[in-house]
Amino acid sequence: MSRSRPATNPAKTIPTRSRLLESARDLFWEKGYAATGMAELLSRAQANSGSFYHFFDSKEALLLAVLDGYLEGLDSAVIRPALARHRDPIERVFAILGGYRDRLLSTECTYGCPIGRLALEVDPEVLPAHQRIAANFRSWTGAIRKCLEQARDRFPAHFDLDALAVFVLSTMEGGVMQSRSCRNIKPFDQSVAQLRQYFVLITGRTTKNKIEPIRKGAGN
Repeated sequence: MSRSRPATNPAKTIPTRSRLLESARDLFWEKGYAATGMAELLSRAQANSGSFYHFFDSKEALLLAVLDGYLEGLDSAVIRPALARHRDPIERVFAILGGYRDRLLSTECTYGCPIGRLALEVDPEVLPAHQRIAANFRSWTGAIRKCLEQARDRFPAHFDLDALAVFVLSTMEGGVMQSRSCRNIKPFDQSVAQLRQYFVLITGRTTKNKIEPIRKGAGN
């Protein structure tokens, strides 16, 4: 007679540090950074305080690691899946925005940019965290800036592409925030529609009328 193998806890197969980071990402999003207590974090991660302090000096150190993880994953989770959908550089910009639209629709407009949320919540005095938040924003606008540079010949001479990349980020963050508050995709779509019109006015060339969604399951 064969003997069945003992059941294993799936969480225990994931390294402790990874469990702590994943639990922190979830809780910081669900409850906010300030409202997330250590006891709840350790319970979610199935870890003890000794394990926590082996990897992180403090809750703030954990926050910094979470932000570093967002920065490291931006290209693979958000940028590359969008760029793969189009050859045209400007349509690539709108494909990146389309990924956020997909996330809003798939969550019934409860999705919100985790970096934007932390930017608003974390105290300004926590400079290391805001430096990493700023780095995340710079990486995002940097990807947009590369797309715009590839379409440089469509813009007026000396047009400020850096400022335009920041404007694209502001459109995304503002549209996501309003759609989340209203539980309706309309504010996001209106924001992106105005951005498209702005591109038309700048370049003198029409763009597509609809955001094409990224493949289901791509990105976070």
